[in-house]
Amino acid sequence: MPSGQSLALDQRLTMRLSAQQLRFVKLLEFNAPELEDAIEREIEDNPALEVVEEAPQQERELPRYRTDVNNTSADDWSNYDFSPADSGETLYDSLLRQLSERNLSENELNAAKYIVGNLDSNGYLRRQLPNIINDMAFGPGIEVSIDEAQTALDTVKDLEPYGVGASDLRECLLIQLKHLSESQERDDAIKIIDSQFEAFSMKHTHRIITGLKMDKERVKNAIDLIVSLNPKPGASINPDSENANIIIPDLIINNEDGDLSVALNNRIPELDIDRSFSEAVREMEATAKKRTKKGSEFVITRFNDAKDFIRILRQRQETLISVMTAIMKIQEEYFQTQDVYRLKPMMIKDVAALTGFDLSVISRATNNKYVATPWGIFPLRFFFSDSIGDEGDDTTEILTNRKIEAEISALVEKEDKRHPLSDEKIRQEMQERGYDVSRRTVAKYRDRQGIPVARLRKEM
Repeated sequence: MPSGQSLALDQRLTMRLSAQQLRFVKLLEFNAPELEDAIEREIEDNPALEVVEEAPQQERELPRYRTDVNNTSADDWSNYDFSPADSGETLYDSLLRQLSERNLSENELNAAKYIVGNLDSNGYLRRQLPNIINDMAFGPGIEVSIDEAQTALDTVKDLEPYGVGASDLRECLLIQLKHLSESQERDDAIKIIDSQFEAFSMKHTHRIITGLKMDKERVKNAIDLIVSLNPKPGASINPDSENANIIIPDLIINNEDGDLSVALNNRIPELDIDRSFSEAVREMEATAKKRTKKGSEFVITRFNDAKDFIRILRQRQETLISVMTAIMKIQEEYFQTQDVYRLKPMMIKDVAALTGFDLSVISRATNNKYVATPWGIFPLRFFFSDSIGDEGDDTTEILTNRKIEAEISALVEKEDKRHPLSDEKIRQEMQERGYDVSRRTVAKYRDRQGIPVARLRKEM
């Protein structure tokens, strides 16, 4: 088959971001703590950047917030509840303390400590003992037998809170039940978890009654005992400290007698160009000898980088203020009333229309950002919501998804738990109340609120 070469023209339109635009996008994506870290790294890496020191003032000119910790100055935000770091005992510390009181050999104790270190935040051990034994051998170089490891695991399972060390929920519940005082309810509960766990998890009570040949009242009492157990025993030890995220808001909203204002929660220093770099660049420009002096390229590069960083940082801050101001304007009724059901349907394009920014800029400016209000701290995405209804039809009320969620939640709360409402039944009830939603919409918002399906909400 003959082969040959050919030349073809292909015209394409592409857009590439400049280095400065990429830098701006990166800074815009950062939340408050990440931005502080980025600024600190930039100051360390670029000697042309310096922190502007506050000018000394006479004592009588010092603002009150500089000298009084119990002030109410507009520059102080001590009225807002920013979560402090937690210093309580962790699950790991609690289990190690209990292990120190047990009579174990050195190998068993080392294995138990290693097992405790492999528990997840809920107290479950998701790894097999042989893998843990191999890790101990290849890591710290501790050789333990399978019997020693099993003794260590059994010891961990005997520690409080009961249920830690289990490999799954079924074992976790069994461990807790076996540590309870003997009773008919406890024995029945053990039988249900041991042989009818699938039926229990699916809330198929009739299968449990048939399978165990137990009367309805006994099954109900046993299930009531089971549901009183803790499915996440590890989280019961200082639950707020494990995996706790201390949220530092990027913005702060203040409402004084109906007058809304927004400010950046700035903990970043004011930046400027180092005087020696500014003077060096000025001298080179004046003598037109930018490339004749040794090191001049370094000076100019660092000078330009510092100037660009300051400009981009200012642009980032102004963008956040503009975006939050637009959100406040659209959702003013909510910020005045604090009523979540006063939130209007709002999408990224609505904020873009007010600010003139591109959709991608709005998306980055609101992603992983938080705002502090006098009644709580919220992610910026909280203020966005879908609309339910036809915006072009004046006879149809334009609803936010939160109103739909509230109605669904109210229906589920009032339902007969022995005969819970199906999604289709909820849809019919909603339609009778004047909400024209589909069954799929009901399922979507029910799931978003963490409400189980009807079968799993059923009670005896």
